[in-house]
Amino acid sequence: MHQRLTPGTTVLLTLPPVMWAGNAVVGRLVSGMVPPVTLNFLRWALAFMFLLPLAGWVLHPASGLWSHWRRFALLGLLGVGCYNALQYLALKTSSPLNVTLMASSIPVWMLGIGWLGFGQKVTGRQLIGIVLSIAGVALILCRGRWTILMQLRLVPGDLYMLAASFAWALYSWLLARSREPAQWRDNWSAFLLAQVTFGLFWSSVFAAGEWVSIDAHIVWGWPLVAALLYVSAGPAVLAYCCWGLGIKRVGPNIAGFFANLAPLFAAVMSAAFLGEWPQLYHAIAFVLIVGGIIVASRT
Repeated sequence: MHQRLTPGTTVLLTLPPVMWAGNAVVGRLVSGMVPPVTLNFLRWALAFMFLLPLAGWVLHPASGLWSHWRRFALLGLLGVGCYNALQYLALKTSSPLNVTLMASSIPVWMLGIGWLGFGQKVTGRQLIGIVLSIAGVALILCRGRWTILMQLRLVPGDLYMLAASFAWALYSWLLARSREPAQWRDNWSAFLLAQVTFGLFWSSVFAAGEWVSIDAHIVWGWPLVAALLYVSAGPAVLAYCCWGLGIKRVGPNIAGFFANLAPLFAAVMSAAFLGEWPQLYHAIAFVLIVGGIIVASRT
């Protein structure tokens, strides 16, 4: 039985979108200091170190992790290896506000994947929600000028973020198809460490490919170290903890609405740290996307 939404639970569910929005801003700030795919690897390597004291038993041969290695290898590929790497790649050419707004289309991908791949029925309300959300995404892509859709040339970052959103939606559906023991699902640090263990393999392979294919370099210094500590301890570990505790209290339906606060926080942070003030079309797109999600989520 889920509890009512209390002030404490509200704080728990508000902290993750704040940290995720900060992740987008920080990723943009350090884009000239470290290659994006390498940033993703370093982020999760530090997160692995943070999680190790909390759930190091997961790596034991008798923990049950290795009997589920295929599942966690796929979850690690989508959630750790692909999603965040694509997000950081997107931030090379797209703004944090655009990236977080594009990520707000994830529920639309979830509906489509659920219908096509998992036999999930789509209601009339959900179809209306899809139309509204797609209109919001289209508004971002055309930068507020609908005539551009006739001769649309996408910024590479927009395409990367669409791919990242698809990967996250598929990852979320696979999470819903639980096959691991109950004690894994009830221990957020163990479940996350299992994914990060395999995700580190994928992200290291992608990072190695990045260094082979481009003239990669890292500008070490306190700004980069501070950024790495934030993106690993905050968005990669603490946000997962708060999100998991919040969902346990009120369920995923109510918690899902809080995820859409990330674009609002990203707009504030971008204005404060990057001087990238949001435009009117950002506000309209935000209303369309969130409105579509609200309509689609109602039963």
